[in-house]
Parts: sequence; structure tokens; C-alpha cells
Amino acid sequence: MRKQSPNRLLGVFQRTQQGFGFVRLRGESSGAEKKDIYIPADKSGDAATGDVVTVRIDRKRRGGPGPRGEIVEIVERQTRRFVGAYFETADAAFVRIDGALFARPIYVGDPGAKNVRTDDKVVVEMLRFPSPLRDGEGVIVEVLGPRGKPGVDTLSIIREFALPDAFAEDALREAQKQAENFDESIDDRLDLTGETVVTIDPADARDFDDAISLERLENGHWRLGVHIADVAHFVRPDGPLDREAADRATSVYLPDRVLPMLPEVISNGLASLQPGKVRYTKTAIVEFTADGLRVSTKLHSAAIRSDKRLAYEQVDSFLRDPVQWRRKLGAKVCDLLDRMHELAMVLRRRRFAAGALELTMPEIKVDLDKNGKVTGAHVVENTVSHQIIEEFMLAANEAVADLLRERGFHFLRRIHQSPSPRKLKALTEFVAELGYKTGSLESRFELQKLLDQSADRPERHAVHFAVLRSLQRAVYSPEQEGHYALASKCYCHFTSPIRRYPDLTVHRLVDLLLTKRKPPSDFDALVVLGEHCSDREQRAEAAERTLTKLKLIAYLGERIGEEMEAVVTGVESYGVFVQGVVLPAEGLVRVETLRDDRYRFDRASHTLCGYRAGNCFRLGDLVRVAVAGVDPARREIDFRVVDHAKRSQPKGKRKVRTERKNRRKSR
Repeated sequence: MRKQSPNRLLGVFQRTQQGFGFVRLRGESSGAEKKDIYIPADKSGDAATGDVVTVRIDRKRRGGPGPRGEIVEIVERQTRRFVGAYFETADAAFVRIDGALFARPIYVGDPGAKNVRTDDKVVVEMLRFPSPLRDGEGVIVEVLGPRGKPGVDTLSIIREFALPDAFAEDALREAQKQAENFDESIDDRLDLTGETVVTIDPADARDFDDAISLERLENGHWRLGVHIADVAHFVRPDGPLDREAADRATSVYLPDRVLPMLPEVISNGLASLQPGKVRYTKTAIVEFTADGLRVSTKLHSAAIRSDKRLAYEQVDSFLRDPVQWRRKLGAKVCDLLDRMHELAMVLRRRRFAAGALELTMPEIKVDLDKNGKVTGAHVVENTVSHQIIEEFMLAANEAVADLLRERGFHFLRRIHQSPSPRKLKALTEFVAELGYKTGSLESRFELQKLLDQSADRPERHAVHFAVLRSLQRAVYSPEQEGHYALASKCYCHFTSPIRRYPDLTVHRLVDLLLTKRKPPSDFDALVVLGEHCSDREQRAEAAERTLTKLKLIAYLGERIGEEMEAVVTGVESYGVFVQGVVLPAEGLVRVETLRDDRYRFDRASHTLCGYRAGNCFRLGDLVRVAVAGVDPARREIDFRVVDHAKRSQPKGKRKVRTERKNRRKSR
């Protein structure tokens, strides 16, 4: 990293629709208490969102909510390729870039060579980035197809986020060679093919990388077997498969397709723990006392034969009606499920007693028909079956991490730093205005108490999201730091090597441990790899989130005027954000559409209030809204209020106040 002067700092730029932006400091420039640096539009140059920049602080300026600066250098462009919609005007060709990255369209010269038509989605390579003083210019390098045609939205996201699609030929050849050589022979592996073992996954899962066995010992202890697909057996270091996996670092789960980290002959075939087939595993045998205290961990290269592939829904149904399912599944599997449920709940209670946090952020899943057309969407429930598998995966990850630490290995940990006091102070002020009385939120137990208090209230998602924003982001790093949200002093990812590269690196260390070979000790290389894997993970999450929203926008675009129940998830001076209760689409009710009154915004209490009695919108309010319009290019949904069924009332002695000062929104 280049040396920074006190007045010049390194960070990542984020431009707003209004032209100005902010720089979030990173690396040696960052600090827990440092605020984002405000960059006026005329001081931003041609920097684009996501670019790594050097910023010079304006030391002459005094006052205001945070530091102000100007961009003096573009250190690294996030990308030069963008996706947008082609159009022509006044005999000139332009592309309107998707999202809100650029305020004005990009001129693309003569696009004739690509046979592009109006409203085609295209990929543009930027020749000159736009700035406040001049427009941008680019060239069309790929035509994706007509906007709205099935599959074009997915292809657009793949290109926009530079997601890997097809595998290199040499990687496919190596995968096929591995398939030809695999004969299910157990050799010197621990033979667990006689154990009762099950997999539990989503009903639409295509790969199965974790399986469970569990016994109750004569002394009352539990012996848990967590059997993880032995991907390291098939993906050798520095080979073509390893190169592809390392570059991708993660599988990407889009609503209508998966971009796997490994070719399907590996991920859905050789390494997938399919029922009735001998499969290789890295197995963690973890012994617990009756009350869930871990007393030993043993690792093995093993072979299993899964007895049953179960879906979460089946396990939940079994727990509700064991008698009916006992005939379907048989006594061995049902007895195993009973034991799994009992131990998982013991581990869960123990984990929360130690201070682990439980954030319930809604996971939205788009419903598609056989042709890939959106038929709706729903929130994935975190049911007991999910919790059972979660507890066993957490237990195995922590047990393996502790074992590697005890042996002195450097490895990629999953770390989650403690939140900064500044963010916790802002969170405290936010929830206080909602009527929640808390102790010091620097205590994880007070944080969990807040989460519990809001769990059954309409504003729970707003509260939980505010807590999430106050926390740091979990990342991969060899640094010896714990995982704050899990209340774990040492944690790693071991349980999903089919879809996460960090897990594969941990499996390779387990191999070295089992064969008593010396592990590599290049700490700096692990730092770089951890940053790469963290970046790839964040890219995948952003792509999944964006495409889900695009699918919902397309669905609602055909349902203008349709009404739905919704909950207020955010309040700003320009309007109210709402999310559907049944169909979890989020959009904006613009303040100018609230024509029954004149509304004023109170930043402190997060309310938008009119002058008539009861005319007040606050977080958690239930409203009935209608779809007013959609803008796929800007990825926005507009709603209008039909009925404000649940009027907000101030809690306790709190009064809604009118903001008297024009304070900039803190970032």
C-alpha cells in the first residue's frame, strides 16, 4: 500500500444522484471513529462509484457534520464496463446506464457494427468517464438482447457485476478426468458407510455438501458427526480447477440460475453427498456433554453413504407430527432427527447465553414458473429445521478453528470486529426515539435484549436493520480476532467447500494436520487471499440482491394499481419507504403524493407528520398501498398510500418534534 500523507487519504468513492459524493476510507487510512469524507460535485472529477481514490482533506473548512475534501487521483477503477439501455435522439446514439451510477446518458458514437436497436440492453466500455464538466463517452462491446426479453435481466447482472460464467476448457477437462478416475473405493479413509447419516437442505438444492450423524453415548455425552464434502480430494492446489475456484471464490445464487464455484461434475456430482452413494468427506467428530459443552474434536478423512436426503420442510413436518413420518422414513432416521433436534436446541440456548446475537433480516426468494417468469415472492422462514443445521455447522466451524489455532496454524478465519462506539451511540439515539429504553449497547446482552424486544413489533425489520448497520461486516482474514455476532473467540468456515473457497483452504490444512505435514506460513499471502474472498462474497451478495429487485420490478410493472398491505421501513424528508407484507417488495411513497395534508419531516423521531390529527407516518406503521409505477432503469418502485390503517401514536411522553435546523444526513 502506498504511503499516505496526513492530508491525503485512500478510500472508495460513492457518488449520489445529485452529483456530490462521499469517500469511505480504507486500509491504513481508516479508523473506527473516522467519518466518511464529503466530496462536493465540483471536487469529484470523473470518479465513479466504487473507484479507489486518493482524497485531499480541506483543512481550512470548519464546522459541519464531517470532513470535506477533493479527489486528487483515481488509483484504481472498479470497472470500465457498464450495462445499460440503448436509445437514439437527434441523430446521436446514447446508452442510459442502469442504476443511478451516472446522471446523464453516455454517448456511444456509431453503434452500427453491433446491429443494436432501441431498447436493447448493451455492455458499454467507457472511453471517457463523465464529470461535472463534461459528458462521458463509450463504445458498445456487446448486445445482450431486447429489454424485457426473458433471461436478458440475468445476463445484464452477470455482465454488470463481472460475474464468471463459463469455465475455462482446461478446468472442465480436469473435472472430467477426476470423474473418470473416481471409483468409490474407501482405501485408508475412516469407513462411516454403516453410520446413519442424513442431509437436510432446501427442497430445490442441487448440491449437498454437509451431512449429519449423531449418537448418545453411555455416559450421557453427545457424539456429533459433521461430514463435509471432501472437495480438496478433487481440486488439487495450483491446478486449473483450483485457479478457477480461487478466482471465483464463491458460488453465486441468482434467482433463476447458479454460477457455481466449481464445474457441476464436481459440485453436483463427485463431491455432492447424494443418498445411497459412497462419498468422500472431511469429518469432524465433536463430543459434547449433556448440556452442550464441547469436550473433544477429532478430524478424519472419511467415507459415508447418506441414508436420506431431506428438505427443511420435511423435517419441520416431522417435528410437528413424528408418528406419521415414522412410517415414511423408518425408525433409524426418525430417531436420528429426534436426537438432532434435542442437541441443536441445547447448543442454541448455550450460544445465546454466551452473548451471541440473533438478527432476523428477511431473506427474499423470488417464485418462478417453469419458463422463468416471476409469479411472486416470499420471505424465507428461519424454521426449527434451519436452526438445527445452523447450530451443527456453527459448532463444527468453531471446533475446527480452535483445533487449527491450538496447532499454531495460520488459516483464513471468519472475523467480525466489535462495533464502534460512534455507531452504537447513533443506534442508541435511533431506538430511543422509537420508544425503546436500553442500557449501554456496548454490551452484546443489551443488544440482544433490544432485538428480542422488537421481535414481535411491526418495526422489527427497521430495528434489526439499524442494528445490522451499526455492526462491522464479517470478512475473511488470518488475523487473530473473534466473531462478535457469534460471541466466538475463534471461528472459521469449514462446512461449504463446494461453494466457498475459504472452506477449501481450511480443508487443505486439515489434510496437512492429518498427515503430520508442515503447513505454509505465508501470513501476508493469506491476508491478500482473505481480502479477495471477502470482495468476491460482497460482489455475489450485491448481484443477488440487485437481480431479485429487478425481477420484482418486472413483476409489479405488469400490476400497476394493484393494492397490498405494507409496513413502513424508512422515513425521509422526500417520502416513506414501505415493504409489502405478503409480497416483500420495497419501494417509495413520495411525499408529493400525500395530498391529504402538508407533511413535515422530523429527523430525530424518524417521522413524517401532517398538520391534521393522526396524520403521521413512522417506522413500523401498517399501510395499504397501490403500485404507482416502476422504473427498471433506476431500479425503483413507486407506491401510493390507499389507507393508513394503523396510525402511529407517540410512545410514553415522547412528542413529535419539527426539525428546526437543516442538518445534513449523517452517513
